[in-house]
Amino acid sequence: MSIRMYDLAGADPAVRFSPYCWRIRMALAHKGLTVETIPWRFSDKSAIAVSGQGAVPVIRDGETVVHDSWAIAEYLDDRYVDRPALMDGAQGKALANFARHFSQTVFAPIAFKAVMLDIYNAIDAGDRDYFRQSREARVGKTLEAFAIGEDEARALLKPALAPLRALLQEQAFVNGDAPAFADYCLFGGFMWVRGVSRKQLLAEDDPVYAWRERMLDLFEGLARKAPAVGA
Repeated sequence: MSIRMYDLAGADPAVRFSPYCWRIRMALAHKGLTVETIPWRFSDKSAIAVSGQGAVPVIRDGETVVHDSWAIAEYLDDRYVDRPALMDGAQGKALANFARHFSQTVFAPIAFKAVMLDIYNAIDAGDRDYFRQSREARVGKTLEAFAIGEDEARALLKPALAPLRALLQEQAFVNGDAPAFADYCLFGGFMWVRGVSRKQLLAEDDPVYAWRERMLDLFEGLARKAPAVGA
């Protein structure tokens, strides 16, 4: 029986754009586990009430329910020890933990400003009031006043991603010669942008862009084939 996963969807249920859900989509593919993804929207809190909270990703593996991308990755490594590790040992886990914090504190704040209006336009009409009210309360201004354009986002991201760029000039993946959860933690953010926006936040000659292209092609093009607004 496949694992079931609640996965954030836009107005088009085929468009899945949560960075945290993409971490787990890639993690499950890494493990070679089959998954049934269930489209979920912000207004569907009751659908994941069994998890005891109100955000995705949430997986159900038999009778086991796990939420939060980090907790799910730990669960998958503990439960499926016979399959490729997402975080190999203490050092692998530490690297992945750094990658998730780098994604959430460096990349995501800039990317969110760039694509927040694109997210608003991509989500289901029934989610828009919730999204606007909750995000405007978070940032302290209207979505329109908070948003930045593509050029400004690229200018901000170029120095912010310098450590990642330097690393990827020396090796193919964040994890080294092959990808693992550290890569998926960072890649989820780029799939977030790709899912809802046509904005190009990386120059094509950037090593980070080349890494993103490699990530898109993993697992027979799982991410590249996913319906998305961007390219």
